[in-house]
Amino acid sequence: MALLERLNDLIWGLPLLTLLMGTHIYFTLKLHFPQRNLLYALKLSFGKADNTGQNLSPFSALATTLAATLGTGNIIGVSTAVALGGPGAIFWCWITGILGMATAYSECYLSVLFRSRNAAGDYVGGPMYVLKNGLHNKYLGGIYAACTLIAAFGVGCTTQANSVTQAARATFRLSPHLVGIVLAFLTGTVILGGVKSIANICERMVPAISFVYLFGCLLLMLLYHDVLLSACLLILRDAFSFRSVTGGMAGAAVQHALRYGIARGLFTNEAGIGTSAIAAAASHVSEPRIQAYVSMTAVFWDTVVMCLVTGIVIVANMLYDPASVAGAAETDLTAAAFRHLPYVGDAFLTISLAAFAVTTLIGWSYFGEKATEYLVGKKGIPLYKLAYILMIYFGAIIPMRLVWESTDLINAMMVLPNVLALYCLRNHIKD
Repeated sequence: MALLERLNDLIWGLPLLTLLMGTHIYFTLKLHFPQRNLLYALKLSFGKADNTGQNLSPFSALATTLAATLGTGNIIGVSTAVALGGPGAIFWCWITGILGMATAYSECYLSVLFRSRNAAGDYVGGPMYVLKNGLHNKYLGGIYAACTLIAAFGVGCTTQANSVTQAARATFRLSPHLVGIVLAFLTGTVILGGVKSIANICERMVPAISFVYLFGCLLLMLLYHDVLLSACLLILRDAFSFRSVTGGMAGAAVQHALRYGIARGLFTNEAGIGTSAIAAAASHVSEPRIQAYVSMTAVFWDTVVMCLVTGIVIVANMLYDPASVAGAAETDLTAAAFRHLPYVGDAFLTISLAAFAVTTLIGWSYFGEKATEYLVGKKGIPLYKLAYILMIYFGAIIPMRLVWESTDLINAMMVLPNVLALYCLRNHIKD
């Protein structure tokens, strides 16, 4: 644990934060602010089309991406960011989402441009295929695919299962073993049905769960209306609070907020990691620009909307009822806020978290499946699915802090090859 913390403090220092934010800013400027076309992108994303073979419609690809990104990062991850980085971490998480839309656009554009067809004639893609077909380096593609496979068991699997376990134990006094078995069973019944089963479930569950969760946050904002403005001002002030200044650089407080805000922003929207491009490449859309715009909206919904709303609710509750967060664990700030929902607070959050976690488990299982296919072909997929289902159970019973620190390390390992491909192939990307 101590080794992981030291590694993350080193890796998530100024160099990686600069690389990540620099990439977001660079592609925002290079592509002439693709965020300006957000309304057009949102319109495209709701244009449903029939799925062809095992390929996905643009909306199915978006729903699968959102299934993988909307989850504990929006609930537990934001709580952890505020606890460890202060209220200002919310601002940097939000900025990561705004600027990260350009990076997500670039990743998905390249993945559609350099995708391949498998033996069945279906599209397969993602950063590993960009590295293989675009940079002509299948070994670097293999490294990225291996990282994706590891991340599927970490970011997409154990983190989700562990978060649900903690919430279910606190709210309903359920055994972690029972929660792990139920999650493994529910997820297994979907992912064993293949990509169509995954896409169909994601299309139905993701919009419904998101609406219900945002409705709960809206009710809390109405309850906290007297302190909402103060909460927003506190987030802004804390984001730029200089406790010490060395060589003209931001002080320790700002770097702390940056570290956790950007790390959690990256965890939840995955712009910079490149995994969302795996789903984008499976779309039957032939024009890279169209699918890139559709996939870009995932970052908007995930971080710009969901994480910001969750963060404001957490900080508003800190002002509304300071006693509720006194001595609270770093993962419990969101729960402390939702306890103010009359009668159903704890249960509402736990059920929302469980629902998000199930969709994330399903979405990430697809990313890991495609990484397995790249590494060993389709023959390895049944064994991968079995291992993934088993890891859901094990993820439910291991220590929470270990899960989050491992997640940060895995995320950092995936950024480097993905960003390398983006910069090397930047001239192929059109706005």
